[in-house]
Amino acid sequence: MPAQTTAESPWPVRVVALKIGEWVNRLGEIWVDGQIAQLTRRPGMPTQFLTLRDPDANISLSVTCPRGVLGDEVAEGSRVVVHARPDFWIERGTLSLRASEIRQVGLGQLLARLEQLRKLLAAEGLFAADRKRRLPFLPRTIGLITGRASAAERDVVENARRRLPGARFRIENVATQGPSAVTEVVEALQRLDADSAVDVIVIARGGGSIEDLLPFSNETLVRAVSAARTPVVSAIGHESDVPLLDHVADFAASTPTDAAKRIVPDLADELREVAGLRQRARDCVHRRLERERELMAGLPERMRHTVRARVGREQAETEQGRERIRRRLRGLLEAGGADLVHVRARVRALSPQATLDRGYAVVQLPDGTVLREASAASGTLRIRVARGEFEAVASAQ
Repeated sequence: MPAQTTAESPWPVRVVALKIGEWVNRLGEIWVDGQIAQLTRRPGMPTQFLTLRDPDANISLSVTCPRGVLGDEVAEGSRVVVHARPDFWIERGTLSLRASEIRQVGLGQLLARLEQLRKLLAAEGLFAADRKRRLPFLPRTIGLITGRASAAERDVVENARRRLPGARFRIENVATQGPSAVTEVVEALQRLDADSAVDVIVIARGGGSIEDLLPFSNETLVRAVSAARTPVVSAIGHESDVPLLDHVADFAASTPTDAAKRIVPDLADELREVAGLRQRARDCVHRRLERERELMAGLPERMRHTVRARVGREQAETEQGRERIRRRLRGLLEAGGADLVHVRARVRALSPQATLDRGYAVVQLPDGTVLREASAASGTLRIRVARGEFEAVASAQ
């Protein structure tokens, strides 16, 4: 039930502290997984103090334990499992854990947990190949996350500038191992990812043991890299062990030196390539000019040959056309002559002269009227025959 308090009837601090203590005590003894961030061993003191930090978040709790509970092999940075009872100190208002057993997590258990985490993240698609982004050919600014004054920083910067003297870096120095490594690396990644001038981010560290490389297999870091909009290069100097950062990064370099070779082009190689391309372009132009020169040298003769051939073809076609015209005109004239002969024959056959030539005569009266009836004949008549004419006198019968 919620506490029945008002501004007029508030609870005293002691009551609140007692009630919080009661709720904490209800939790009982629990097992807690964490990493030792700070360890205080005081000689002669029966109680030892340590700070237990969450591996995936910036959260920690104070832990107290008897001297015999904490083994000598446990040190700062160790991954442990603690059997403890939460204890709320009413006088100070603080919460701590009172440990009754502390077990250091073995290498086999760590690897088993990492394998389970790898399968979980792979099932979510964080390692899928289609999520990988191409690295920029010529980045404006390179973001570098690495330890302060570390060999990894020197390898990346020196090798990159040896290949491209004008390479610009924005360097974030962080802890690359220990309890605060994950938090610092994630915060640095987010700062660089928010900078629009940064085109690629390199997370670099030299080699180390499996325990030293655990921050680079942390789930929080892996998810932060997956969520980044800027391409990320993993440059962890390892041999056989592959941290989960390599799986989620857009490119996994084998060493920081290899990362430097991947993020910037080699200026000398590019200049040689440009020089080679320029020379090939010159050679291509020279060959083309030589071919054109050869073509131009033979052009007049080819033109004369072409003109002669064209003129010859045109002359032949013209002569053929003339011959066709001649044949056509000859045929038309012959056909016209034949038609004229036929017309002339018809005209001759139909003319009065042809009739007279056959023995007929034309008889006309003195007034020139052609006599058509014998009864009309009287007096002097003019008779026209084939060749000439004469007069005759009509007599009655």
